[in-house]
Amino acid sequence: MALGLFVSIISTLGQALPSVKPLDAKRLAKQIRDSIVVLTQFGRDDNEEGVGTGFVVSADGLIATSLHVIGEGRPIQIRLANGDELEVASVHAWDRALDLAILRVNNTGLTPLPIGDSSKLSQGSPVVAMGTPHGLEFSFVQGVLSARRIFESVEMLQVALPIEPGNSGGPMLDLHGRVHGVITLKSLVTDNLGFAVPSNLLKPLLEKPNPVPIKRWMTIGQLSPKEWTTVFGGHWRKKGGGINVSHAGESFGGRALCLSTRDVPETPFELAVEVKLESESGAAGLAWAADGGNRHYGFYPSAGQMRLTRFDGANVFSWSILDQRITRHYLPGDWNTLRVRNEDDRFYCYVNGHLIFESSDRGLSAGRVGLAKFRNTVASFRNFQLDKMVSDNSSPIDSTLGQALISESTRFGGFKESTIASAGESPVKALRHLDAEAKRLEQQAALLRQSSEQLHRRLVRDQLTGLFEKEEKVVDLFKASMLIAKIDDPSIDIPHYVQELKLMSNEVRERFESSDTDDSKLKKMLSYLFQENGFHGSRQDYYNQANSYMNRVLDDREGLPITLSVLVMELARQCGISNVVGVGAPGHFIVKHVYDNKEQFIDPFDGGKLLTIKETEALVRENSGRIISVDGLLVSTKREIVLRMLRNLMGVAQNKDAPADLLRYVEPMVALQPDSAFDRWARAVLLIQSRKFDAAKKDLEWLLQNKPEGVDLKRVLEVYQSLQ
Repeated sequence: MALGLFVSIISTLGQALPSVKPLDAKRLAKQIRDSIVVLTQFGRDDNEEGVGTGFVVSADGLIATSLHVIGEGRPIQIRLANGDELEVASVHAWDRALDLAILRVNNTGLTPLPIGDSSKLSQGSPVVAMGTPHGLEFSFVQGVLSARRIFESVEMLQVALPIEPGNSGGPMLDLHGRVHGVITLKSLVTDNLGFAVPSNLLKPLLEKPNPVPIKRWMTIGQLSPKEWTTVFGGHWRKKGGGINVSHAGESFGGRALCLSTRDVPETPFELAVEVKLESESGAAGLAWAADGGNRHYGFYPSAGQMRLTRFDGANVFSWSILDQRITRHYLPGDWNTLRVRNEDDRFYCYVNGHLIFESSDRGLSAGRVGLAKFRNTVASFRNFQLDKMVSDNSSPIDSTLGQALISESTRFGGFKESTIASAGESPVKALRHLDAEAKRLEQQAALLRQSSEQLHRRLVRDQLTGLFEKEEKVVDLFKASMLIAKIDDPSIDIPHYVQELKLMSNEVRERFESSDTDDSKLKKMLSYLFQENGFHGSRQDYYNQANSYMNRVLDDREGLPITLSVLVMELARQCGISNVVGVGAPGHFIVKHVYDNKEQFIDPFDGGKLLTIKETEALVRENSGRIISVDGLLVSTKREIVLRMLRNLMGVAQNKDAPADLLRYVEPMVALQPDSAFDRWARAVLLIQSRKFDAAKKDLEWLLQNKPEGVDLKRVLEVYQSLQ
């Protein structure tokens, strides 16, 4: 027997074979049900982001679906009709252009659907589909093949079926039970119109897969085992330099630990962390003297009060509450700094710089340190520290300075008995007066918050422009991109991401051989980023501001052409690969590598694809509508790259933010390019809309004095005179 025939026979064992005669809807629905799966995708914040459909294509564990259903780099859950969950082993194959994906699960003996020849399905043929519309699992619908359409050079099957969210990724079958398409798009014109990718386009993915292990696919947010060890479960995830935790642990009381792998100094030593609870009914904080199992100390807020505990075993009878109390120094619903100082004969526990507990309990001695949580607590940790002595930014301010700050903002005091007596004579007027004063103080608080935001943005702006006081070649473009993100998120820990980029470069360098050229090094680096670690362009949520924040690009491995290009350029620089530069092509930023008097173009948004000259020019034409040769694609300066990133953010924000808020992007634009008449005029308009007339007049005066080309000076003068 020929080997190919043998393999074909083996692969069909257990398969839902196509019926010789067409089946009625009831029998067909029953036949295909066991081959359908429900896929749940989880998003950036571990929330259920969407539900879709898939179908078994091989008995040994291959599941076909749409790529957008699984979400690139997202955690995935798969469930059969009988309720069994399937463990995903890898993303076996995928194609962005076709929106197709194949998953491999660690299960065999599944019931696959036969793949038909979609080229033979004629117009008007009856078709059926089974999916999860709006979460309604295993819903069966009937329709017909309406037509064949070409979209972006790809033939699609237009079907008259009620396609809804949740149907995507499901099979479209003929009445013999053969798959002829994968449901992918719903028409915006009518509910009974959708599109499917022909099954013949699925076959090459089965024949030539491009597998990525699920551990690589799902490493978004995964804690590094080199830094942390989790005990008793819980859901611990890396987030923006900190750690988020949710879900009850497996130990009693839902306890779960996350222990640092750092060496613990000899006493005395200190450990500290900032913690914020989603609900004050929860409990989460510091753990130390941990044996890696049930024994450890704990210091944490619990149900609104501070608690110091010692755990000696696996049940409630081995749990000792050493002390607990309510303190005004703990701030409910906010970030709180917990600090423990461990000395030879006692330890001290602080909240926001204030000593809460002092204990001489020595029931536990040496051990590891880290984080603890209990019950179903959802909490966030940041700025974990372990050293002989740690910094505590929450320590009380100098008393003289503190009094001065308070007196300069507002004064507050208790009531005298005589005042209370007088208020009792006219209680309504007294309370009304107090309410009015409260509103004034609220307005003052709002102004202080606004001033804090303005000061933060000014400081970031100055840091950003300060980078460009140096020569262009020494400007740290990665730090500049992080400062852009910090405009909107003051909590970003830039040193953390600088270190993360360094660790990535170290991993890439380990792949280099002495004989490697810059070209081969770059290809290995691109493979590391896009094939091994799943960095990708954001297609489903392109205009999400997160795609423009470099910290979120690193956290989520998803971004825009320009942010992914900056990552490629900066990682190449760290890896010692020279002449990797950015090209600000119209509508689509790409990267160019110059080596051996040759040029190589790369599209980081498309998985680091290496482009031919023809492909590069076609990409530019597709995104800009203009015909530009590669010779006309100029290398962007670092200043131009930063300005383009700022303009991208402003473009997204202008549809939802107030004019005053948009100034956070325009101010650094003007600072970086003070001779830009366009930016000067944009800032003047925003200042006028924010009723900051004096500041606006300065920009208008600059325009009138410098008379830049392309500016309607008559209009500028009219606006200026209206402000006089």
